[in-house]
Parts: sequence; structure tokens; C-alpha cells
Amino acid sequence: MKKTIQLIASGDSRLPANLVCWPAQAAMEEKVIAAVSGLGYEIQRGLPVKPEGHGFIASQKEGMEVLRSLDPEAPVIVAEAVWQYTHHVLAGLTTHRGPILTLANWSGQWPGLVGMLNLNGSLTKAGVNYSTLWSESFDDEYFRTKLEEWLTTGNCNHALDHVQPIGNISIPENCSEKGAEMATTLLRDKSIMGVFDEGCMGMFNAIVPDNLLHRVGVFKERLSQSALFYEAQQVTGEEARRVYDWYIKAGMNFHFGDNPEQDLTEAQVIEQCRMYIAAVRLADDFGCETIGIQYQLGLKDLTPASDLVEGTLNSTSRPPVFCREEKRELYPNKCLPHFNEVDECAGLDAILINRVHTALGQPVETTLHDLRWGDTDKSGTTDEYVWVFEISGSAPAEHHGGWDKSHGYGQPRMYFPGGGSTLSGVAKPGEIVWSRIYIENEELYIDMGRGEALDLPEGETKRRLESTTEVWPIMHGVTYGVSRDQMMAKHQANHIQVAYANDADAADKALLTRAAMARNLGIQVNICGTRKNLAPWN
Repeated sequence: MKKTIQLIASGDSRLPANLVCWPAQAAMEEKVIAAVSGLGYEIQRGLPVKPEGHGFIASQKEGMEVLRSLDPEAPVIVAEAVWQYTHHVLAGLTTHRGPILTLANWSGQWPGLVGMLNLNGSLTKAGVNYSTLWSESFDDEYFRTKLEEWLTTGNCNHALDHVQPIGNISIPENCSEKGAEMATTLLRDKSIMGVFDEGCMGMFNAIVPDNLLHRVGVFKERLSQSALFYEAQQVTGEEARRVYDWYIKAGMNFHFGDNPEQDLTEAQVIEQCRMYIAAVRLADDFGCETIGIQYQLGLKDLTPASDLVEGTLNSTSRPPVFCREEKRELYPNKCLPHFNEVDECAGLDAILINRVHTALGQPVETTLHDLRWGDTDKSGTTDEYVWVFEISGSAPAEHHGGWDKSHGYGQPRMYFPGGGSTLSGVAKPGEIVWSRIYIENEELYIDMGRGEALDLPEGETKRRLESTTEVWPIMHGVTYGVSRDQMMAKHQANHIQVAYANDADAADKALLTRAAMARNLGIQVNICGTRKNLAPWN
């Protein structure tokens, strides 16, 4: 390894986010420089701090220029303390010949872990060799050992003994037969995935190539956010008001203010009600089983955030929507699964979950969360390591225990300039199945595991929310038999899919049936961790 290590940082495309988050990035880089220097190497930043006050690569164009200027043989650290747009650096990294290390701090403040995991999943999909590492303090033994390993060899590896290919696990006959039957049905009858513009925030890992989807019986209907915006404008004020009144009657807790530039207002929610009706109508027009709204690249400049819409779509109990002539209710008494940020991997997973859980009589509501952060429980309620699963507001009301336990807060303007309401709450306790579909070696994979959503004291919940984004929905997640470092070493996305089951046995059955369905669709299946109480799968 050369003694000079190049360091770059991919950032947001939104200047306010880059400016707000830069101090955290600079503080992390200072620790990284000290750690690398202590091992006899030197850090050279690939991009100086800009006059506007941050050192992030803020566009794909800029990323190509920066990577082009670097020594193509020298080692590169991509250091992330914030959410970042992967496509800013992906192009240059695909042809970089030197060792690559993705590196994140262990902090919930700005989602650096989330940004790094997105980059990892994207590099894996692109077939780029890389190593990955994370740390809370950058002076702990695990970090120092792995950093030295990478500096001296160009690679650092992590234990993956918690991962078992499905072939190593005996699936009960009833689960195997049911999964095979549902796979046959999907391949025969097929399904349509509605995509309101692809590639949200540069998430290359979230785009599933059409040929891979076609193999599992799913076909994209490429829709436009401009069509969604236009359709929303055709919704009458009376129709939007009926949806709003339904929320209020159901007990939804909106937290309004007087300043529309800073606060959530009723007018913003009414616009979200229009979008909700429009999304359902367009989904019905094109026969979609699931849809995803990007809410970037223009839509964010036109209308309030889509997250309240998304969470409502993911809810089985939701305001009724009728066709334009109001003669037919659309998708009555069922959710219309929505994949946040147009994460098509999550959309495919939602189709499988909805079908399997419906067949098994289990809760069908699902959502993706960011694998945002994790920490020990400071309240002493549990000795388990507890993850913060958190997303920008698109969790279904059922996950919070109902609409009366759900809250609408104003979205942070640095991310959502049009404001709008979240669909927030604390996830109810219960058994969960977690999963992630991803792409590796030009094939579809799914990693699946079991876990639990915990009920933590109000003070601990408040600490975790204040350490992340407190207006967003949160789940206190435990992953059975999967430690913090094991999860980080293997997980191939910023997102993690979660669904509830009625009890532990039902959750095991739901996981194994979906695993059988996925296997029969030709998806490579891995089971991660254990059953409840560390019970083995076999």
C-alpha cells in the first residue's frame, strides 16, 4: 500500500443539507486522520473545502472530476458522516484500481451509516471490490485492527458466520409447498410495479434491472412524477377534505403551527390528501400491485412531502378512494404497498410479504426503514443491542398501534422544502421478520432474519429520537442472533424491510414460507441469525 491515502466524501445534492451537516463530517475526518497517521500513513483530501463552507462532492459531474484527478492506483477512503448520494462517486469508483474503503461514524445525528450502507449496496451491485469499516470513537481495538489490515493488505474482512444459505436449512413441508404454490401463481399471473421516476437520491442499489424482475413475474409500469402532480391538481377540494376529515375522525394527531415556512399547516396536509387520492387512482389505472414515489427531482419543489401519502398507502385501515366518477372504491379494505424513495428492491419484497402474509392470515402491513443507528438500552429494560429503525414518515399506522397513536409533524425543510406531514409514531412491541432484497453478481438475493420490536420507556425513546430525526417514525428493533458488527458487515442497503407476525411461531412460518417462495422464483436466499432466544433454525 502506498503511504498516502486519498480521502473523499460524497454528500447531498442540496446545499442546505451539506452546510448543516459539514461540522459533523469535519469532526469525523479529524479522527480518521489521527487514526491513519498513528499507523504511519498520511491522508490527502481529494477535494478541498469549498468557499461555500463544505467539502462534500455534491454532484455526479463533480464526482467524476474529483475521481479523475486522483491517483488511480492509490488507496481511497470514502468517509461518510452524513446521508450521501451514491451516484456522486459511483462512476469514478467503478474504474478506480486502488483499494477502496467505505467508512462511517457510529452516530445517529446525521445518517452516515445509512449513506455508507447505500454506497456498499451500490458497489456490490456494480461489481466493484471494496472493504467497509465503521466506528464510534475511531480508537477502539476492532476499528484499529481492521484499519491496519486494510492499510497493509488492501482488504479487511468481517465474520459472516451468522449467514446460512437456504439450502442449509430444513424448511417444513407445509411452508415449502405454500411458497412454491405462490411462486407459481406469481410467475403465471404476473404483477405490475408502478415506478414514479427511478433513481431517487442516486440510490443505484435501489434500481432492479428489468430482466431480473421479469424472471420473477414482476414488470415495471414507468410513471412520471409530473403525471402524479397533474392528477393531484385534478382532485377537488371536497375530495381532499373528506380524506382529511377521515384522518381526524380516526384520531390522527396533527401538530400544526402558524408559519407555513417553518411549521406544518392544514393547507399542506390538504395537498397531501390530493396526492394520496391521485396515487391510488393512477395505481388503479395501470393495475399496479405496488407503487413507489420518488419525491425528488422536481416534485420536492412543487408540493409537500409524500411521506404521509406513503404511510397511508401502506395502511390497511385508510381513507377510502373512489374512481374519478366516484362509482367504484379502489383497493377496498386493503393496503396498497408503497416503497419509499422508489426502492424497487423493497417494492418486490413488499409484493412477496403481502401475498405470503395474506395467505397465512398474518399482518400484511409492511414498510422499509433506514438502518439508521443502534445503541445499548440506557434504560436497562433489556440487555439486547437495540437498533433504531427509522424512516422519513412512511410507516403504516398499524405499526404504531393505530391512527390514534400516530402523529403528523412538519418535515425538516433541509430535506423537504415544501414541508408536509410525517406519519410518525413509535412502533408497537411484537415479533417481526426483517429482510432485504439486493443485487449481487447480476442476480437477485434476499437476506432474511427474525427479530422483535421492543417497547422501551418514554425517556429512552426520546433519547433515541433526539439523537436522530425526532419527527420521523421509529422502531426499537432487535435482530435475533445478529450482532451490530455482523449486520454492518453483511447488510447490502440503507433500507431494511419489516413486517409483524402474531407470535414467534407465526413469524418463523412466515419467514420460511417467503424464503421458499423466493427460492422457487430463482432468488438466492440467505437466513441470517437465529430464531427467538437464539434457537437454531435446524
